Amino acid sequence: MKVFAYGIREDEKPALKDWEAKNPDVEVEYTDQLLTPETAKMAKGADSAVVYQQLDYTKETLQALADAGVKNMSLRNVGTDNIDFDAAKELGFHISNVPVYSPNAIAEHSMIQLSRLLRRTKPMDNKVAKHDLRWAPTIGREMRMQTVGIIGTGHIGRVAINILKGFGAKVIAYDKFPNPELQKEGLYVDTLDELYAQADAISLYVPGVPENVHMINKESIAKMKDGVVIVNVARGNLMDLDAVIDGLNSGKISDFAMDVYEHEVGLFNKDWSGKEFPDPKIADLIARENVLVTPHIAFYTTKAVSEMVHQSFDAAVSFAKGETPAIAVKF
Repeated sequence: MKVFAYGIREDEKPALKDWEAKNPDVEVEYTDQLLTPETAKMAKGADSAVVYQQLDYTKETLQALADAGVKNMSLRNVGTDNIDFDAAKELGFHISNVPVYSPNAIAEHSMIQLSRLLRRTKPMDNKVAKHDLRWAPTIGREMRMQTVGIIGTGHIGRVAINILKGFGAKVIAYDKFPNPELQKEGLYVDTLDELYAQADAISLYVPGVPENVHMINKESIAKMKDGVVIVNVARGNLMDLDAVIDGLNSGKISDFAMDVYEHEVGLFNKDWSGKEFPDPKIADLIARENVLVTPHIAFYTTKAVSEMVHQSFDAAVSFAKGETPAIAVKF
């Protein structure tokens, strides 16, 4: 059996070596290049391909992989919205993703960012870097004094709720598909409008499906409390960033943290130091003392990377054996 992997990063190699040691009967080849119509031929002779990328899995790309004799594709990430599923179905592909790799990694990052905003660590760090060691006027707020609205109570949202409980914050939540345990605790509000009206801070944990696109927009922001804090580590397309910037400019939004961006492909995970920065919106946000921008790193921990590698390669082997792994994508 042979598995070919695309886009393997240096930080993934320890986990890959560990997986190979546990699966000596599987031949593994890989490249640091992404899967494209041009690179698809590299997988020729393999039983399955393992991939991770932000590029679209277009019909052309899938056709090229099928032409190379590979119709088993295991994603090392959760998102599948960049796959042409009509083409995948037509070509007879089997696809898996890693829907749960480390909810803690993402939830922790979101709550760390919320804590940093409340305690104003960015402006304080900037002051200290200039040897200005005065407290005022950089005064913070306590997490336990906040009502935090959690939108989406899946694996990640529930970890975030537990972290907030540890801080002593009041938690309210909204989900179209409520969790029975959280229902018993009485954490849910019936509508998003109720959450917007009550929350001092809002953090998002929902997928970027069509119905959620730009759910944070001019109208929804208008329904929020004055001085609301917003954190988004979920999907970039959940936010109309122009509306968020307007909210920051007016003071309706007091603080904002983003780890994802609707137009992050080609921008994030690149070194722009010494070069002309191509996105004025993100440059403006990075410069603000009440905004924290991170380049899609919420997932990026040793534990999460290990899970993404191990689960995707396990699925690739299952597909090659003619089995259906538990993490297979239904389409």
